[in-house]
Amino acid sequence: MKPASFEYHAPSSDKEVVGLLAELGDSAKVIAGGQSLVPVLALRLAVFDHLIDVRKVAGLRGIERVDEGRGDGESGEAVWIGAGTTQATIGRSGLVAGTVPLLARATPLIGHFQIRNRGTIGGSLAHADAAAEYPAVAVALGAVVETLSPRGQRTIPATEFFTGIWSTALAADELLTGVTFPVWRGRRGFAIKEFARRPGDFAVAGAAVAVELDDDGTRIRRCGIGLFGLGPTPLRAVAAEAALADAPLASASTSDGLAEQIGQAAVADLESVPSDMHGSAGYRKRVGAAMVAAAVRRAIGEAASAPDGSQEASNQEAGNA
Repeated sequence: MKPASFEYHAPSSDKEVVGLLAELGDSAKVIAGGQSLVPVLALRLAVFDHLIDVRKVAGLRGIERVDEGRGDGESGEAVWIGAGTTQATIGRSGLVAGTVPLLARATPLIGHFQIRNRGTIGGSLAHADAAAEYPAVAVALGAVVETLSPRGQRTIPATEFFTGIWSTALAADELLTGVTFPVWRGRRGFAIKEFARRPGDFAVAGAAVAVELDDDGTRIRRCGIGLFGLGPTPLRAVAAEAALADAPLASASTSDGLAEQIGQAAVADLESVPSDMHGSAGYRKRVGAAMVAAAVRRAIGEAASAPDGSQEASNQEAGNA
């Protein structure tokens, strides 16, 4: 099938985009890489009279280290990524690999390289697919989404940004302009694990995990656990994080039993778990618990072996579990 007819707009500034969104209302849709939107339009699952292409808006692209932490990190240091930055650019970035390793490791799991060449981080977040990797990473790390509208700029914590199936807190006249990831410091570890039928498929279930040790390196100071494929939105496993926080490193890094307990805690209270041709709700929960446990073990192991001070993590690809 082909998309229904539409009028094409190619503004050159974010203010022009916002002006068009305010003028055209619900009949308009922003398009960046189009890797999610175009198939939806081609299948006539959605119809828009106007498409606003943001590829010419240079201010929506880029990766920068920022001094003032706009995420929830304690260090005050963060990395800003423009919404129009492609996934391939993020995957090649040494800055991302060294400061936000979890995002770098999630990137190779997204579709195929052709998709990553055009797909953008803003498009992934705005599309809000609950089985996608970037939204879960944003939730796990405490990222903050930045937007622009006729009313000015706004920041939205990632944990509040995703509101339902393919829906977000974005208003109709609001443009997603960027996302800021806090830099976790000291001895830290990261891992993302997912189970998919084939490489490049959306995950049946997956988990993104970050762990940070205390100054002495003897206890887990904080952790973030993001779940994907296990609900209508990406989820943060708050109960599992609480169970892991302040755990002694010695027992946490040597006990498979603890990782299994964290995995079970992460899925215990989940509601609205999808049930479809790829797996029942019960099956997804079992897979999700296993993915959490595997990611927790790997993240703790990395933190335990990390040198004192700032760890410059390598940009290693994380394969399917």
